[in-house]
Amino acid sequence: MNALIIEKTEDSPGVKFDPATAQLSLSGESRPENAGKFYNPLLEWITQFESILFWRKEQKMDQKPLVFAFRLDYFNSTSAKYIMDIILTLNKLADKGYPIRVEWYYDERDEDMLDAGKEFAEMVQIKFDFLPN
Repeated sequence: MNALIIEKTEDSPGVKFDPATAQLSLSGESRPENAGKFYNPLLEWITQFESILFWRKEQKMDQKPLVFAFRLDYFNSTSAKYIMDIILTLNKLADKGYPIRVEWYYDERDEDMLDAGKEFAEMVQIKFDFLPN
């Protein structure tokens, strides 16, 4: 499976999904004109990545956790829906026994971003780490 790398723009976040390290991240601002067009391929990639997690589990390989780092400075309400979809997809993987961890980064002066992360965390069972930038 290939890595998914998308450079951030003024309106859309940078994406770095690395299957070799199981490190996935979104960074920057998320207010794309067409959020579905931007986020649906990311959701498909994560769904396809389950086959690698399954293979590693079956081979009894080291089960390092899939870590998803949200390093967002801002996201609009449409993006919030897709961020929640990503988190719910990760939660489904965790329900299947795959180790998952979310890292939610926030500016210490931005209580809204911290609160948003806490609200997402309350809706799922996966572990969230809240980390100031």
